[in-house]
Amino acid sequence: MHMIPVKTGRPYSVLVQRGILQNAWQEIAKIKNYKAVCIVTDDQVAPLYLDVVTRSIPDSVRVEQYAIPHGESSKNGENFFRLQEFFASCKLTRSDLIIALGGGVVGDLAGFAASCYLRGIDFVQIPTTLLAQVDSSVGGKTAVDLPQGKNLVGSFYQPVLVLCDPDTLSTLTPEIFRDGMAEVIKYACIWDASLTEKIKAAADPAVLEAVIARCIEIKAEVVAQDEFDNGVRMLLNFGHTIGHAIEQHYHYETYTHGQGVAMGMYTITRISEELGITKPGTAEIIRELLLGYSLPLTDSISTRDIIDLSLVDKKSRDGGIHLILLSQMGKAEARFYPRQELENFFLVRDRLTW
Repeated sequence: MHMIPVKTGRPYSVLVQRGILQNAWQEIAKIKNYKAVCIVTDDQVAPLYLDVVTRSIPDSVRVEQYAIPHGESSKNGENFFRLQEFFASCKLTRSDLIIALGGGVVGDLAGFAASCYLRGIDFVQIPTTLLAQVDSSVGGKTAVDLPQGKNLVGSFYQPVLVLCDPDTLSTLTPEIFRDGMAEVIKYACIWDASLTEKIKAAADPAVLEAVIARCIEIKAEVVAQDEFDNGVRMLLNFGHTIGHAIEQHYHYETYTHGQGVAMGMYTITRISEELGITKPGTAEIIRELLLGYSLPLTDSISTRDIIDLSLVDKKSRDGGIHLILLSQMGKAEARFYPRQELENFFLVRDRLTW
């Protein structure tokens, strides 16, 4: 088992082990003697893993279950309030527990609901997708989307435990698995270039488990330094500014989150290479990694739309935005661009050959 501590204001651990789902409550019970639990999941994950987790819970614990439709469109205010009402109808108290069982949508929605219900109730993340295991389940970012943008309403609220079972990845479609590999590639880009070779061999389950653990270690290190995303944690947004703009442009229906991030990482690195910020050849390394997992490199969205949508991103501030740029593989920095400089930066995209 990999046990990775996350040293935030409310410290917790991430456990990575094959088959840990079958012993989920055994690990959860080490934290507190919970009397009731609500498992929040979605309609795709429920038939696969809901019974596995439920069977690990003793009869002495009352179990409630709530399933949402799968997909980004479910991460909205309406489902947030429905979930709050369900918690209340179940008479959950602050001594009870919420379990988020699923991918990033379930984790974000259930975590945000847990942060607000009774002004805060404990929750556990059990991520079942690669993207959620290496990224969204760790660090305490919870949110729902608005029509104006992704994750615009949310909170920083840390789980009390994260349980990652790599065996759950065997039921992912190739597209969803590749979605998570985009975030894995991000960690190689911003922090640990040595991950590059392991990423190429991640089809091997033993290699993949080590890669997952290493990505979580990186995320835990970053979050411990900057829990509330005002400094070094911004590096985790590499590729996300453009990625979120593309996702929103197509109303979250054309590209997955990982696909958006993939295009964002490659596009912004092509631009920063052109401007002399990034070591030549870096974009080509990213290109090869992305193509190795059939991830897209670019889209026909206009540069004007990227600029306009970027400025309503939650990371926008003071009339501009921080862009995460690489100096080379494994080394990244956040640079603030006021609106005019941001426009000049992105307009470089129009003179590149794609």
